[in-house]
Amino acid sequence: MKIYTRKGDDGSTGLLGGARVPKHHLRIESYGTIDELNAHLGMLIDLAGEHGPRDMLLRIQDRLFTLGSHLATDPEHAGKMKLPELSLDDVSALEDAMDNMDETLPEMRNFVLPGGHPVVSQCHIARCVCRRAERLVVALHEHEPVDACILTYLNRLSDYLFVLSRWWSMTLGAEERPWRPS
Repeated sequence: MKIYTRKGDDGSTGLLGGARVPKHHLRIESYGTIDELNAHLGMLIDLAGEHGPRDMLLRIQDRLFTLGSHLATDPEHAGKMKLPELSLDDVSALEDAMDNMDETLPEMRNFVLPGGHPVVSQCHIARCVCRRAERLVVALHEHEPVDACILTYLNRLSDYLFVLSRWWSMTLGAEERPWRPS
């Protein structure tokens, strides 16, 4: 099977279910940004090596593929297709992981500047891409229905990535630089 189909040469792409939409469609931007986030998480896993919650990050990557499959489905065919499920248990897993990390972190008294270590910086990049994905999915939801669990998961995931960046700063002995307005 060849990877190229030539069907998108006119600037359109197919959704699961067969509908074709322009490649700039908000639905495509939404799941494309989820894909970008997933790639940044792959880089984060690679940079971290043996440090950090590798299994949790791999689980998040899996969940992002699930989320992307829902966003890539034509809304008119959504109920007719068997897709992997995203649930509030996935949100709870993020919350539990954040709570566990929070127990070990110093109290946050200021905003923190991204950086201090390549792993921490990559974590912040992933957080920012996650927030962009969330904004796009919220905008999509204003025009077409989106499962509320997707919105909740993305919101919680960006929080998780922020807490994870702080945890990595502490674990790797990186300086957590507070923002002090000048």
